[in-house]
Amino acid sequence: MELRPLGRTGLKIAPLVFGGNVFGWTADEKTSFALLSRFFEAGFNTVDTADVYSSWAPGNSGGESEVIIGKWLKSGAVARDKAIVVTKVGSDLGEGRKGLSQKWIMQAVEDSLKRLQTDYIDLYLSHWPDASVPYEETLAAHTKLKEQGKVRAVGGSNLDATQLQASLDAATANGLQRYDVLQPEYNLYDRGGFEGPLAELCQREDIGVITYFSLASGFLTGKYRTPADTQGKARGEDAGKYLDAKGQRILAALDTVSAETGAKPAEIALAWLMAKPTVTAPIASATSLSQLESLIKSASLSLTPDQIALLDKAGA
Repeated sequence: MELRPLGRTGLKIAPLVFGGNVFGWTADEKTSFALLSRFFEAGFNTVDTADVYSSWAPGNSGGESEVIIGKWLKSGAVARDKAIVVTKVGSDLGEGRKGLSQKWIMQAVEDSLKRLQTDYIDLYLSHWPDASVPYEETLAAHTKLKEQGKVRAVGGSNLDATQLQASLDAATANGLQRYDVLQPEYNLYDRGGFEGPLAELCQREDIGVITYFSLASGFLTGKYRTPADTQGKARGEDAGKYLDAKGQRILAALDTVSAETGAKPAEIALAWLMAKPTVTAPIASATSLSQLESLIKSASLSLTPDQIALLDKAGA
């Protein structure tokens, strides 16, 4: 499998990243271990998590996903230098533990390293913009962590073009480590936030892009086609918001390409992202080995220009 350079980080990643938001939520520890092992066995090398995953599940407080990944790494299922671990800082963990101040980042990274049972994080991302902290302060913390060898590369998530440009300007003006990677929400349905000025900025500045909600909360798997399909499902409520005219157009286009290729809608939706020149790799998660096998197939699916044009038009 061909690895792709992740912007200027020096890291090379496979064309699909495993989303660790399900660990400790819809995938228990045993299932998570099996999923990770199969994913890496198939030639992929990157897993994405955050300190806040999966605090939303009943009985959780955050950090559960990192703990599971840490135990899996410690089990020796894969050599540490063969795994690229992405985690994030900044989400609200309660009791004032949130944001992008230097003080909190320096504490949060130690907590993440401990949970991950590792000496370094391959890619550390600022999870959300924090208007209360100047970019210089946040980037100074990231610079320090990189100098200490605790992180190999840094980036930002959920920044718009204006915010990303401001962070780059602050890095240049102060001689600090810049954000070399962006993690935006981007999929066949949600395109407006990334396409245009933000995508152009990433391409111009050689910023690696790993997309989240790549399957639109499961909507692009094709399993949610009516409001009834969303009832009682862990992500059904999130997927339900896509059941409008645009969503139905996208499903119809996915069905057409599926009939032509024999591939499942989720595989096609991911292959569409992988074909975008501005995208390094999409993030997708699975909660069963059968789901995972389908995701794995997406990396070897080549869409024709006509198929890409059809999908582009449906989700425009």
